[in-house]
Amino acid sequence: EYHILVCEDEKEIADAIEIYLKNQGYDVSQAGDGIEGLAIIEKEEIDLAIVDIMMPRMDGLSATMQIRKEKNVPILLLSAKTEE
Repeated sequence: EYHILVCEDEKEIADAIEIYLKNQGYDVSQAGDGIEGLAIIEKEEIDLAIVDIMMPRMDGLSATMQIRKEKNVPILLLSAKTEE
């Protein structure tokens, strides 16, 4: 069973993603920011990280750079921004 990390500060969005992924048979962990996400990745075997770009404490780009130093986990970045 694949384990997916959802790193998203908006609880409603994180919950919606988790419900969808669990319905598809995936195991899901949630983190509210990059710091929590990194802590989960250090402790657990993660097969995919879905990371919001805009988060408090540590944003998604900083978290992605930290994850890349430690692991080779595939990462999908989420953004609600309307500009590139």
